[in-house]
Amino acid sequence: MPNRNITLALPEQLIREARLLAAEEDTSISAIVAGLLQAQVRRRRGFTAARRRHSERLKHAPDLGTGGRATWRRDDLHER
Repeated sequence: MPNRNITLALPEQLIREARLLAAEEDTSISAIVAGLLQAQVRRRRGFTAARRRHSERLKHAPDLGTGGRATWRRDDLHER
């Protein structure tokens, strides 16, 4: 997929530090930002897939006879 340019407004100090970081890592600010965004997208996709799997499992969960409501109080559960 071809790259497209975007414009970002960032604090000047952050840009200076990002340039130094990129130079130290022998890369570009664009490559650093792309890597961070790719990681964020992967995490989001993983979370979305996990949520979908969880929802499917809940559809087939055993009926506990509560009608989806808690019939107890927290204090009852922790009574000593």
